[in-house]
Amino acid sequence: MSQPVPITVAYGNGIGPEIMKAVLNIVKASGANINIEVIEIGETIYNKGIVTGIEEKSWNSLYKTKVFLKAPMTTPQGRGFRSLNVTIRRKLGLYANIRPCISYHPFVPTKHPIMDVIIVRENEEDLYTGIEYQQTQEMVQCLKLISQSGSERISRFAFEYATKNKRKKVTCFTKDNIMKKTDGLFRKVFEKVGEQYPEFEKEHWIVDIGAAKLADSPENFDVLVLPNLYGDILSDVAAQISGSVGMAGSANIGEEYAMFEAIHGSAPRRAGQNLANPSGLLQAAVLMLIHIGQREEAEKIQNAWLKTLEEGLHTYDIYQDKLSKKKVGTQEFAQAVIERLNKKPQKLKAVSYQQKDNQSSKTPINTINKTEQKTLVGVDVFIDASNVSTTEIAENMQQIKSSLQLQSISSRGVNVWPTKSDNVLLSDHWCCRFMNQDRVSPIKHKDIIELLSSIYENKIDFIKIENLYLFDGNSGFSIAK
Repeated sequence: MSQPVPITVAYGNGIGPEIMKAVLNIVKASGANINIEVIEIGETIYNKGIVTGIEEKSWNSLYKTKVFLKAPMTTPQGRGFRSLNVTIRRKLGLYANIRPCISYHPFVPTKHPIMDVIIVRENEEDLYTGIEYQQTQEMVQCLKLISQSGSERISRFAFEYATKNKRKKVTCFTKDNIMKKTDGLFRKVFEKVGEQYPEFEKEHWIVDIGAAKLADSPENFDVLVLPNLYGDILSDVAAQISGSVGMAGSANIGEEYAMFEAIHGSAPRRAGQNLANPSGLLQAAVLMLIHIGQREEAEKIQNAWLKTLEEGLHTYDIYQDKLSKKKVGTQEFAQAVIERLNKKPQKLKAVSYQQKDNQSSKTPINTINKTEQKTLVGVDVFIDASNVSTTEIAENMQQIKSSLQLQSISSRGVNVWPTKSDNVLLSDHWCCRFMNQDRVSPIKHKDIIELLSSIYENKIDFIKIENLYLFDGNSGFSIAK
């Protein structure tokens, strides 16, 4: 017999310990060949004053096993506490989040009986980098960061997942009609990577109408790939319309490490009552077994779980008077699954995991050649000025001694000078754009330094700058509306 695969387990908080106990009982009964290391995370660690919610010795376990099965945990309310999930994803490089959203009609109530959607979410970039600034009394900023390499890696992961799991279509959601640079890059890379997978149907939706379509007719989607924020929101939406957020598990995959968890919270009000449904965490455990190559055990558990559902042994959250046979508690549900480990469902579709699994291999990136001529043509200078008019701002900035000329002033992304905009809500945050008169002639960094020195000498409070570049003659910056 091969050596047991080491995994790290955290029992979490709230309902976490009881659902983890139930899930591990099922996993062990299936014959899974694993060696468990237990760590403590979450509320008790936060209460020790450790703002990340995880101790150094726990990191050492994760570095050693490279596989983490995590129960829900509680983050204390208030400032200063960091998201443990975000910390783990960033530190372990877990760039891909996979959430299967499948309906189990009629045994789990849903308005969408035909639904089998896999959401692949980019896990490290976008607004979730958490880079924020307060720049003035009235204005705060959050940076949305999308990279070509990150977009290529997640797009390729989605197509590889579709290949290994015999899917037929991959769909991308963005908002590139508004965020033309960031979401525009994500879409362009998706389409470029998609050219290398001609066997798949490929499509793109603007995220708002795409979300509406997903909520209305999820049977028309197969594999979705999305930037971080949209993926976070829509994976919960998809899980809920498939039947329940409480029934869904997720995988967080990187090149070396992986984390598996239920997508619901710790539900402290239900803790210790033997009521919680362990299905979400069990689905995560099935994904984990597939990842470590124990497909036979994963298949056995999943089919037993489906058999349990169709025989009407249900926890309180999915119990239906006319359909369910018996309302059971957390541990009783787990025992029912164990008793059916060698059985297959008759009404729900049995699964087979004998094909290739979705374990991440080294995902090639930077295969899209891109060599563009980068030309510095201007600078946006952001200033803090309250209780002043647009005219006063323009007069003050035009007095600045510089080889560059003031071209425009905007407030909250809207041009307020030289174009007059009487109905624009103004704040204390202004963007002043300086360029050469023709707006395309190259400038030097020295020109920007001299401009800022003159602004400083005139006692104007500048708070940040953004250099303006052309790439192969194409604008690398947005134009105020």
